[in-house]
Amino acid sequence: MKELFSGIDKDGNEIEVSLESIKGKRTVLYFYPKDNTSGCTQEACDFRDSINRLTSKAVVIGVSPDSVASHKKFKEKQDLNFMLLSDPEHKLAEKFEVWKEKSMYGRKYMGIERSTFVLDKDGNIEKEWRKVKVKGHVDEVLGYLG
Repeated sequence: MKELFSGIDKDGNEIEVSLESIKGKRTVLYFYPKDNTSGCTQEACDFRDSINRLTSKAVVIGVSPDSVASHKKFKEKQDLNFMLLSDPEHKLAEKFEVWKEKSMYGRKYMGIERSTFVLDKDGNIEKEWRKVKVKGHVDEVLGYLG
């Protein structure tokens, strides 16, 4: 059985997507911790601002544990022009091994390790970036895609 993930498409419509359904397209799948936080907003806006250069090479999909409703608000507020998937049970994050123990101010908790993957047309990981630093990251992805 294919795992379905709920999300918001580039036009703001609620959708269900499986990894199987994106095969046939090169895909930039990026994981981020939380909608409407400074680093995540900057990263999303960097992808938004580069979408014309990106979509000629790959489909862009952002993934976080936030709800579809949260994604919808985030998408509208930031005028995002690509798909966001909701992964509240961390199934996709665990599949890509980005659901990790983190630490802040000495407190340990589980969360998303900011990461980006380029999937080839067969859905295989072609390139990965882990522990992504937001500044300059989208340019790095564009440089890789050629």
